[in-house]
Amino acid sequence: MGFFDFMTEDIAIDLGTANTLIIHNDKVVIDCPSIVARDRVSGKIIAVGKEANMMQGKTHENIKTIRPLKDGVIADFDASEKMISMFIKSIPALKKRMFTPALRMVVCIPSGITEVEMRAVKESCERVNGKEVYLIHEPMAAAIGIGIDIMQPKGNMIVDIGGGTTEIAVIALGGIVCDKSVKIAGDVFTNDIVYYMRTQHNLFVGESTAEKIKITIGAAIEELETPPEDMSVQGRDLLTGKPKQVDVSYREIAKALDKSIQRIEDAVMETLSQTPPELAADIYNTGIYLAGGGSMLRGLDKRISQKTDLPVYIAEDPLRAVVRGTGMALKNIPKFRSVLIK
Repeated sequence: MGFFDFMTEDIAIDLGTANTLIIHNDKVVIDCPSIVARDRVSGKIIAVGKEANMMQGKTHENIKTIRPLKDGVIADFDASEKMISMFIKSIPALKKRMFTPALRMVVCIPSGITEVEMRAVKESCERVNGKEVYLIHEPMAAAIGIGIDIMQPKGNMIVDIGGGTTEIAVIALGGIVCDKSVKIAGDVFTNDIVYYMRTQHNLFVGESTAEKIKITIGAAIEELETPPEDMSVQGRDLLTGKPKQVDVSYREIAKALDKSIQRIEDAVMETLSQTPPELAADIYNTGIYLAGGGSMLRGLDKRISQKTDLPVYIAEDPLRAVVRGTGMALKNIPKFRSVLIK
């Protein structure tokens, strides 16, 4: 085993719909968009991550950009496997190695995932030389990453708003007591903005632009204490066909996202209503923790707080909370044995 240990590298992966993050030696070494660009003629992958992301919406017929993960699960098996392997190969510390080392991995998966989808993730990892592959549920990883002691007999509620899914879970004694996974998250917000711009401003914008709008001026409520500046958005005018620019305020984006946010609120309320009374008592004291990129939407914490009458906290560096937790589980596999799925 000693020699094998020397040959093995530990990595933790948060395989997200929007971003893939990898931790190696306690450092986030990869933080890239989950997107690949494929040459249609040769079938080769020509770019991955940030490079492929810049191509999105700007390709000709010989290049296709693919997002291999949809709703948090693998939609394109081949592309996802190539993407994972290219990310792993680009880890600086592993580049120096003459051959790919055996890997011990912990990968996180959405809580509402089926057996088949779970196996797809596992097989993808085994194909890139993963000798020991453990899976961990996303809300669990988020809780560990936020710094909650999940083994305590205390209830904690996590809402993890990612790119493809929103995971809501009540966690106690190192397990998920009740959970809900809804397919309304960052991607849906982006599409809402595209739709709003098209219907309200007759402006056709691409996904990348809509994503920029969301990050720059996105909001969940129409009254913010420190509102962001209006943003100039360029796109194609649907009436004249000419490129044009309009100014958009955060209030408009709050209107555009209202319906989707309502559905996330409803899911939170439903999860609360299924929580056993003892844990509900704990949650009254501890409040709700938000993680994932979606939690950075301005005023979302306030809005959920008003709806639930509970204090709502945003994890520090919410985009990396899940991968941090996955990394902690990796470092202490015996302690988190009950949480990991072999």
